[in-house]
Amino acid sequence: MSFVSMPRQDLLLEIESLARKKLIDREIVFEGLEAAIAKIAKHKYGEEFNIAAKIDRKDGTIHVKRLFTVIESPESAGDEYDPHTMLTVAQAKKYSSNPSVGDVVEDALPEPEFGRMAFQMAKQIIATRVRDASKEREYEEYKDKIGEILNAKVIRSEFGNNVVVGIGEYRDSENKPAYRAEGYLKSSEIIPGEILKPSSQDDGHGSKGVNDTRVLVLDVVRSNTGPQIFVTRTHPLFMEKLFVQSVPEIYEGLIKIKSVARDPGSHAKIAVEATDPSLDAVGMTVGMKGSRIQEVINECHGEKIDVIPYSEDPAAYIVNAMQPAKVAKIIVDEDTHKAVVVVSEEEQSKAIGRRGQNVRLASQLTGWHIDVVNEAQEQENRAKEFKEKTELFIGALDVDEMIAQLLITEGFRSVEEIAFVELSELESIEGFNTELATELQTRAKAYLNKIETDYLDAGHAIGMTDDLLTFDFIKRPTIMKLGQAGIKTLTDLADLSTDELVEILGEDTMSYRLAGRVIMKARELAYNIAQDQE
Repeated sequence: MSFVSMPRQDLLLEIESLARKKLIDREIVFEGLEAAIAKIAKHKYGEEFNIAAKIDRKDGTIHVKRLFTVIESPESAGDEYDPHTMLTVAQAKKYSSNPSVGDVVEDALPEPEFGRMAFQMAKQIIATRVRDASKEREYEEYKDKIGEILNAKVIRSEFGNNVVVGIGEYRDSENKPAYRAEGYLKSSEIIPGEILKPSSQDDGHGSKGVNDTRVLVLDVVRSNTGPQIFVTRTHPLFMEKLFVQSVPEIYEGLIKIKSVARDPGSHAKIAVEATDPSLDAVGMTVGMKGSRIQEVINECHGEKIDVIPYSEDPAAYIVNAMQPAKVAKIIVDEDTHKAVVVVSEEEQSKAIGRRGQNVRLASQLTGWHIDVVNEAQEQENRAKEFKEKTELFIGALDVDEMIAQLLITEGFRSVEEIAFVELSELESIEGFNTELATELQTRAKAYLNKIETDYLDAGHAIGMTDDLLTFDFIKRPTIMKLGQAGIKTLTDLADLSTDELVEILGEDTMSYRLAGRVIMKARELAYNIAQDQE
């Protein structure tokens, strides 16, 4: 018996069953079946007619009818007149007692018979409608879950160690397990070392792997075959959300997670801050005897996690991030977002970590480029810097070595400082007088003017505009590097993405965090967009 020729109450039950199975509104199934019946009726009575079908939602009765629009006359309809879909008022009285122009009148037709071909056509139309509705339902449901952790069950493994997981498990009409959607877990999004296989499979070594798991929705993308839901277990946000679930104070907002850096399956660092200074953010996150953090460690396949206190002071934050290494000294450069961490020789290997892991994670966590040196190397660097500064002052100010080194000893680190410092500070240096101090400032300013003129001339020569050349948010050599890469105007810089800017300059020159700040500032100036608007 076909789907459309069965007893009417059975038809209604089948529609309800199909809607539940596909997790869609039953109206979609009704509309699909009505469209199929109308298509078959057109095939029988003529494609030129406007034919509609309606199924009574209460008793399952099928009504098929031709529809006509009432017009005043064929002439009034002009070129749009169609005798198959239009009737004059006089003609329409055959189907309606008091028709008016603009009304739609109906001519009831016998329900078409459903032969084998007609049934196949109806089945295809219904399947298409139901499939499209299922795709749309799945997309709408999961596009708003990006960034959420969901329970999942491994369904199958695919080529390249990728895994398909079922999410939104429920019981179907036959009480069998089914899923609202499937998530795609790439091999790169699986924590190294963990085995994710359906419970019925083993890995050939007697291990059945993990069947139940948790995943974070990374992205939901429309495609011709339906929405693709990409999930992850390696993203830093996955760990952050696990802590939200495990630590009530984080969930309630008493403790904030400021940053997470991960080497999935091996080591991670997480920075936390309490909204109330009286709270111990680190202690609460770790839990009594590590009870809270252990839940996250277990979910992340034994990944070691360092919980560190966040600080607004970059130096203090970096020192904290370098744990478990003890930092003897730190030198930070706000302009380049770089820091030099000085440690003892005994602490150097710990500070760097195996294959550079510790310093790499600290750099990711803080957003700063971090170099680790021991105390002997730092002394060498200071001696080298002293020599370079001496040579700079000798050349720029046309002075002898003694005066250059005396300026450095007094704390001057750049020609700019000498040019614009209060004259009294130069006069206060032992052996200096007003005449010498004034002459030094005059020479410093002349040197800087020449540097500025040469810089602008070089920029103009390659087509750069003044708005970019005078962009003071980054240093001049970096701006010239942008110009040489084809970035000629401030608008060109503002239109870059963070990734593009880092790719042009290199991570050694600019971190991702600093690149984001640079682009924001460029957009603020180029397009008059405030950062809060951005």
